[in-house]
Amino acid sequence: MTRVPEGQKFSDPGSDATVMAAWERFLDGASRPSDSLRALVDRSWQRCQQQNVDPDKRSAPPPVEESALESLKARHGELLEAGAPIMAYARDFLSETGTVMALADTSCTILTMEGDNPTIGSAESIHLLPGVAWSERICGTNAIGTALAVGEPVQIHSAEHYCAGIKRWTCSATVIRHPHDGEIIGVVDVSGLSETYSRQSLALVVTTASRIENKIAMREMERRYHLLDASLRRWSGGTDGLVLFDRRGYPVKANELAQAAMSALGADLDLAAPRRMPALAIADNGTLAQVSGVPAWLRPEWLEPVIGSRGERLGTLLVLPLPRLGRAISCEGARGLSREPAAAQNMPTGFATIITHDPALRDAVRKADQLARSKVPVLLLGETGVGKEEFAQGLHKASPFRDGPYVALNCGGLSRELLASELFGYVDGAFTGARRGGMVGKIEAANGGTLFLDEIGEMPLDLQPHLLRVLEQSEIYRLGENVPRKVSFRLIAATHRDLRKEVAEARFRMDFFYRVAVTSIRIPPLRERTGDVRALAEYFVARFAKQHELGPRRLDEELLARLESYTWPGNVRELRNVIESVLLMSDGEEAGIDALPPELLGMADAPVSAPVASALGALTATAQVGSIAEGEVDLIRRAIAATHGNLTRAARELDIAKSTLYQKVKLYGLEGDIHRVRAN
Repeated sequence: MTRVPEGQKFSDPGSDATVMAAWERFLDGASRPSDSLRALVDRSWQRCQQQNVDPDKRSAPPPVEESALESLKARHGELLEAGAPIMAYARDFLSETGTVMALADTSCTILTMEGDNPTIGSAESIHLLPGVAWSERICGTNAIGTALAVGEPVQIHSAEHYCAGIKRWTCSATVIRHPHDGEIIGVVDVSGLSETYSRQSLALVVTTASRIENKIAMREMERRYHLLDASLRRWSGGTDGLVLFDRRGYPVKANELAQAAMSALGADLDLAAPRRMPALAIADNGTLAQVSGVPAWLRPEWLEPVIGSRGERLGTLLVLPLPRLGRAISCEGARGLSREPAAAQNMPTGFATIITHDPALRDAVRKADQLARSKVPVLLLGETGVGKEEFAQGLHKASPFRDGPYVALNCGGLSRELLASELFGYVDGAFTGARRGGMVGKIEAANGGTLFLDEIGEMPLDLQPHLLRVLEQSEIYRLGENVPRKVSFRLIAATHRDLRKEVAEARFRMDFFYRVAVTSIRIPPLRERTGDVRALAEYFVARFAKQHELGPRRLDEELLARLESYTWPGNVRELRNVIESVLLMSDGEEAGIDALPPELLGMADAPVSAPVASALGALTATAQVGSIAEGEVDLIRRAIAATHGNLTRAARELDIAKSTLYQKVKLYGLEGDIHRVRAN
């Protein structure tokens, strides 16, 4: 939402004569601005003079041809569609005050106008018309151009205009920002002759811009619903990494294999903190925008258009293939591979899928089994990939709600709008394009059962009190509904974040934290679980050999030793993916160490470029390294030193993904090394 910033943003009609005198002195070369001249205006005049704007200009240039204007309107159809009803609603107020409202694009070209007809007639004399560009560079200081130049609400009155021919006018304007990322997409302005000056004009444009932004936000949410519906068939099963991008090139949804595939490719795209990929924005003609900066790792054949019911392109699906075995392998002797490892035995009911020899994890399972019999919320704490989902399902299977539904939702994979509708649902007609009959939200769907909210630390602050109210009062309102619905469910939440730290830094509500964390269970990471790597590896070998019909498979001792020496930043999920990849990349019955990816070889076996090799030196056979992890730390330290703390260069020289390097820096506590190197 656009807000008027603190400070003096209003013009003072009473100082018009002194402002006019200051303008004349400014044109004569006075170096010091008048005390009556606002800093906003002084800076704008300076810009105008630097751009050689003619201060004697009597009007803006003539409007563009009608065909060119229609083309501009078509290009900014969404902005015009959102602004039309709001500007029409303001028509009566504009007529009463003798003012007009203009909507302009980011080049300051007016697209449409509403308001007082006599004033519109007067505006023609200065070419305040649709099809005319009112940027500072063309028309000097004016509300439209100056608002776009500073990105804030501004009011420019009479003598404050830079060009002489416009000094009979008063105007207020502010920028319109896209609600998703704050990108400026237009300007709204209210103008009139000087005698119509009012401070309320600035409030009117700010309110109008906010309402237009809200309209666009609602339309964006509808588009994303259609996009998710149109791509729904692609999310079931499969072994590919999938990332769904909207029409502006923002990732909307990703499956759990996507980040692993991105890291393997060295892709500089962190799905935990999604950012726009302009190369995947959709142009007006429905094709991808042809812009520079297409990532080198992205292959065109990995992109699939997502087409709507009317044939329009809604977005793009990025399909990241994982390694495939090049030829078919006989499935003879596959029998008997479904044997469950001994580590899974003697586990409480509901937790039999958890494989471990580790006392700490067994203690966590014991605690979970004990808590399962209660109805209080449980918070699962642990790094990404440790098995929080398995704990949540175990808690459900052993709980009083076990006969009810188990409903899971990842709070980190959706935008704020989509997360709200996924949680609370919506009624029929809640917005244009909503499903007939509305949609049941995840909370309501979990009625009588268990609701598992993964990555609850990613939930936006403004949604937390709404869910808190549901937990406190056991009732829910669907979006667009005024009648509450009673619900009863057991909440299980999970996060990899330190929520107490998030509360202290005002990124998570304290009252919400204490409600979802009535009890908590810490799930230890895989690197702390002695013996579990081998047991899990054996289990995944049996599972994937059967799944892919590979025949008998086993891992040799050298490979198992490497697996046990690795630190597993991605925990069990990473181990699972590595085992699947190893099996698919191995032809023989016994998989050896050569099938491992380079990062599991401790980087000693990975190629290092000549510049870094000479700067760092090699790890020699005589180096006193107690484990692969220690060698990895040593090599990363030297890479950081050689590249002066530039992690992008360090990752490139070490031949690993930057996201992988960030994980290892955090894992080994090397942030201090980076700060010291950069400081020297």
